[in-house]
Amino acid sequence: MFQLLKQVIKTGIKTEAYPQPDDALRVTVDRLQAAVLERFHGSLAIRHVDAGSCNGCELEIHALNNPYYNIEGLGIKFVASPRHADMLLVTGPVSRHMEEALRRTFEATPEPKLVVVVGDCGCTGGIFGESYASCGKVANVIPVDATVPGCPPPPLEILRAILATVRKRRPANGRLGGPV
Repeated sequence: MFQLLKQVIKTGIKTEAYPQPDDALRVTVDRLQAAVLERFHGSLAIRHVDAGSCNGCELEIHALNNPYYNIEGLGIKFVASPRHADMLLVTGPVSRHMEEALRRTFEATPEPKLVVVVGDCGCTGGIFGESYASCGKVANVIPVDATVPGCPPPPLEILRAILATVRKRRPANGRLGGPV
């Protein structure tokens, strides 16, 4: 026991340094918050759909909720029902068993609905492609507004895609934020 304690004292604390503030993140966050306020009256509801991924992209999406990115502080929240969602965030290649569920989720999301696909598998089908068990990319099943390539993409890229999608998409009636 004494040897172990001596080794701990000799080695000291070995941890990673915390991340330094990133100006690119600050600019993206400010633009995203302004776009969400303008477009959705201060709150953007996202429904995440895992269409058959390996969960690598989900880990990066969950990182968006940590204190470093803090998207909930920007007015962006994840919801359990597509009926409450403004945006669908889809990961993974669409497995044959998830094809109908993804379509129904898309149809249940009210207009103006946005769809962002995260990860190489959702964007192109990845290593799975199209087969007896996989429909391939998400665009083969539902219309897609934006894609975030990467395996898995970093949280900042996911944030940028959300920003780009919110900023470019306008409802057919020309009003921002839907009916008042």
